[in-house]
Amino acid sequence: MTSISALVLALVAWLLGRTWRLEVVGNEHVETLRRNGTPVVFAVWHGYMLVPLWHRRGEGVTLLVSGHRDAEYLARAASSWGYRVVRGSSTRRGIGGLKQVMEVLSRGCDVAFTPDGPRGPREVAKAGAMRAAVLGGGAVVPVGTDASSWWRLRSWDRFAVPRPFSRVRLVYGPPVTGHAVSQVPRTMGAVLTRHLDVVQQAARC
Repeated sequence: MTSISALVLALVAWLLGRTWRLEVVGNEHVETLRRNGTPVVFAVWHGYMLVPLWHRRGEGVTLLVSGHRDAEYLARAASSWGYRVVRGSSTRRGIGGLKQVMEVLSRGCDVAFTPDGPRGPREVAKAGAMRAAVLGGGAVVPVGTDASSWWRLRSWDRFAVPRPFSRVRLVYGPPVTGHAVSQVPRTMGAVLTRHLDVVQQAARC
């Protein structure tokens, strides 16, 4: 994908986002963490990432994306929206990306990731990025979103794009800190899956 086509994609998505009737719930959780100096780790299911990416554009959040070729679309488009991009994955095997996430958190900066990426299973959280968040001193904020009308792509994650002028609800849940999970990676994934399911249900229009 060329840089020009990525910019066109980002522009189309930006214009589409301007038409949404967006309701944001729970942003006070994010603001409280930032006031307290705690790095925020936004976690959202891969198929629902477009709305939160649009909402937090221009904030300099670091986005963890996979090294897969199709992730280049996301990386270049997100960069044009003011995101910093780290390549890796949310699995423990994506150790390079996870180390970079921990370094970003240690500097007090915010991070976003999709714990079921890059290839699923859909809406089942992997533990790698959750562990990096805990060890890096961040607090994970689960993010859910819904819309009154969607376009759905024929991809493994059924990527969701709200239609123009649809009602869109974006929910930021209470933060999940290191005190809320054990150090067993499998348990971390299960805990995060449960929290994401809760906020996704709360976001229903």
